[in-house]
Parts: sequence; structure tokens; C-alpha cells
Amino acid sequence: MRTLVSWNVNGLRSVLGKGLLEFIDQRVPDVLCLQEIKLGAEHVPALALPYPHQLWHHALKPGYSGTAILSHEKPQRVLRDVPGLPPHPTEGRLLAAEFADFWMINVYVPNSQRELTRLAYRQKEWDPALRKFLSGLARKKPVVVCGDFNVAHEPIDLANPASNRRNAGFTDEERTGFTELLGAGFADVFRRQHPDEPGHYSWWTYRANARERNIGWRIDYFLVSESFSKQVRESFIWPEVTGSDHCPVGIRLKAKL
Repeated sequence: MRTLVSWNVNGLRSVLGKGLLEFIDQRVPDVLCLQEIKLGAEHVPALALPYPHQLWHHALKPGYSGTAILSHEKPQRVLRDVPGLPPHPTEGRLLAAEFADFWMINVYVPNSQRELTRLAYRQKEWDPALRKFLSGLARKKPVVVCGDFNVAHEPIDLANPASNRRNAGFTDEERTGFTELLGAGFADVFRRQHPDEPGHYSWWTYRANARERNIGWRIDYFLVSESFSKQVRESFIWPEVTGSDHCPVGIRLKAKL
């Protein structure tokens, strides 16, 4: 059995000072996918992370975005970015690692922003290109895609759906894009295993003691190819793990990588 974990750390150097190494030692993820690492390549050697294989995709803008895949297994092939999206090679939003049995995709989906200034780009360019990219990979090998998708798919996925209609992360356009991704042959394994359970969230604003009151959103996911879904023994969210405004989410697989 192997454990795959995704975590938007909202600054990797920050979360290192808040117990990341202890978290790795205690939870022992076989593959750890990080989003919003917010650092440049020059900082990596000093991190001393306990993984022999480390993939990094840094944003051009200092202190912004970025993704990483840390693994005990050596990937067979590595891809960066979504084909056909020229703005995003500078934002470090997607890493893909091919392992023996599946593709591991780590994604940090663009936020539509408070005034929905990036919603049209998200709806008309990013979501269709991501769906096409993942579907293409899945035709040859199962895909596991994780990360911060910046959308709560259904009303059960956030504490206050009525008051958040048309807010970034809960617009009809973003939710439809996620539905279309699932319709392309991917399973939201946590919701499939917990179909009617409210109160499971992965992000909380820092305001108004939202985390303590569990006024949150589930915007971090693991999706897997339908053909691979039976390999998922367990899907979990770890809200007790602090250090970021997001908490880790993950799956355990029946088969080894």
C-alpha cells in the first residue's frame, strides 16, 4: 500500500518552520505533491527534504505560485505545464511525473480572483486545456491528478454555499468545468467514498476563526482515472495538520508504484 498526499503549503519555507519535516516523518507519504511553494530554484538545496527524487516547477515571479513532486520512486518521465497555455510556464502550475503504473499530476489551478477577473481565462482556456491534457495521458496510462483546484464542486463542499454564489471558487462556470473534468473519465474519490458527509473541508480563511469553527471549503482533490479507481483503498483529509490555510489531502493505493 502506498500513500499519496497533496498539500497547498502557502509558502514552503514558512511551513518548514511549522512542522513539515515532522509531518513527513510521522505520516510518511510515498509521494508528496506541494502547491504554492513560493520559492525559486536557488532555495531548493537548503531545504534538505528527505526525498531522493524531487521535481520542481518554480514561478518566474518571486514568492508566487509554484509546484513540487517529492517521491521515493524515480519517475520515468517528467512534464511541465499544460500544452497550449503560454502564460503558465511562468507560473509553475503543473507538474506531471510518469511512474510505472500511472501518471501523477500535481496542479495548482488559477484562482478566478475576487472580482472574477480571471474567470473567463479559467473557463475558456485553462479548464478545457487541462481536461484535454489529462484525457490524452489517460488514453495510454491511468492518471492520478491532485492539487488545489480552486473550486468547491457541490454545495456540500463548502460551509456557506448560498452566500458564496458567484464568489470565486463557487461560480457556475468553475463548477461546470469541474463537472466536465469528471465527465471526461475521472473520479473524485473522496466524495465517492463519503457521498453524503458534510463538513469535510481543506481550506479555511484566516479571518473570523474560520478554521476553529470549521467554516471552510473543499477545494483540494485527488481525482483518478475510472479504470484506476478500484486501486484506491482510502481517501482522506487531514484537517488536524496545521501550518497553512490548507490542510493535506490524500489517498492510499492497494498496489505499489
